[in-house]
Amino acid sequence: MAKLSNKSRTWKAALSLPVLTMLACPSSGQDRLQAYIAEGLASNQSIKQQNFLLERNVLALAEAKTMFLPSVSFSTTYTKASGGRTIDFPTGDLLNGVYSTLNQITGAGAFPTLQNESIQLFPNNFYDAKFRTTMPLINAELVYNKRVKAQQVDLQKAEVLIYKRELVKEIKTAYYQYAKAINAVKIYESSLGLVQEGRRINQVLFDNEKLNRTGVIRSTNEVARINASLISARQTKESARNYFNFLLNRPLTDSVEIDSIGKLPELDLLLTSDVAGREELAKLTTAQDINTNLTSLAKSYIIPKVGTFIDLGSQSFDWKFNNKSRYYFWGVSLDWDLFAFGKNNYRVKKAVAEQKSIAAQTDYVSHQLLTELKVRQNQMQSAVAQYQSAQSQLKTAQTYYNDQLKLYREGVAIYIELLDAQNQLINARLDANIALFDTWITQASIERANASFTFQ
Repeated sequence: MAKLSNKSRTWKAALSLPVLTMLACPSSGQDRLQAYIAEGLASNQSIKQQNFLLERNVLALAEAKTMFLPSVSFSTTYTKASGGRTIDFPTGDLLNGVYSTLNQITGAGAFPTLQNESIQLFPNNFYDAKFRTTMPLINAELVYNKRVKAQQVDLQKAEVLIYKRELVKEIKTAYYQYAKAINAVKIYESSLGLVQEGRRINQVLFDNEKLNRTGVIRSTNEVARINASLISARQTKESARNYFNFLLNRPLTDSVEIDSIGKLPELDLLLTSDVAGREELAKLTTAQDINTNLTSLAKSYIIPKVGTFIDLGSQSFDWKFNNKSRYYFWGVSLDWDLFAFGKNNYRVKKAVAEQKSIAAQTDYVSHQLLTELKVRQNQMQSAVAQYQSAQSQLKTAQTYYNDQLKLYREGVAIYIELLDAQNQLINARLDANIALFDTWITQASIERANASFTFQ
């Protein structure tokens, strides 16, 4: 094996080189991930849709506020009529006798003979144009409606944050999955180079009659196996990249830059058992407040509605406009719902029942969210234990491989023993890679469960 000393040293150096370089170097922060999160929050179509709904609720609140302000409207009517009902006024019968006597006394004939009048009820060639200003003075419905609209804005804000937090979790998970896939490809690429070199050396040994055919066949099979695993890992990497770009609403084939991640996430902030910051609970609390106002709205029938109005206009025949045609008309209105066959009472009872339902739902969701957080924290403990075990296994596998390589070079160990050590090392590297990023994926889940992510 003297002829192979240089090649063996090269093989040993390659085999002993730590493949998990990315895992071994200290983390330099995750600035790229934060930038991707900001990009995803800005471009996600679902969040845009929720923001549009929020804008709609804000405008609805602004509309509710205007209900307390005066409103001015303009209206006009013009009538042209003929026929129909009339009022007969016997002007001639009442006054002609008197006028005749007066004319005889005065001898002047100053008093005319009058005809009986028939006055049409429908106004003919008549117009009425006016500006009407109205304003509510007392209206409980408007007060509670405004409060409900304001709380609906808060409800939609919470809905937007729910979408954002879920998207942040999905982006982080997809990011770590992609980083995991990249490292897996690197491990398989390095391993493929190793088994190819092993196959070449075994072929040389076989040609020099220092190794039987079994070693060559086994090393050839290892090349095929690792190559198949590499192809699968590359496909997984491509799928992970495509899904990550999909979350960011980018072309699926865009490149993705990965931060250097080589240590566990900070665990102190993940141990809190507080779920009070969850927007789901905020939504239910707001829903309770809305229902309280809806209950008050249902009870508001006992308060009369008082409003005022004033008309400024002009009305006359033949489109005349003068001091006699102009007018103003002012008034106060009162509307009081006194009896409705129990309709209002049923409405109040329905609102109270809905309020009790929301209270029960709030308790259930609170326990559900707390349970979810506990499960995620238990998963983190398990993930950390797996990571520590994987690191220990990696060190053991590296040492075992180095020992077997030395024995194989000295001709003490057979190739099958070296191959077993090599496979253990590859699997240990893969397990360490999976265990590391599983902790980060679990961290993203805990961050979602306790709503600890801070939006910029």
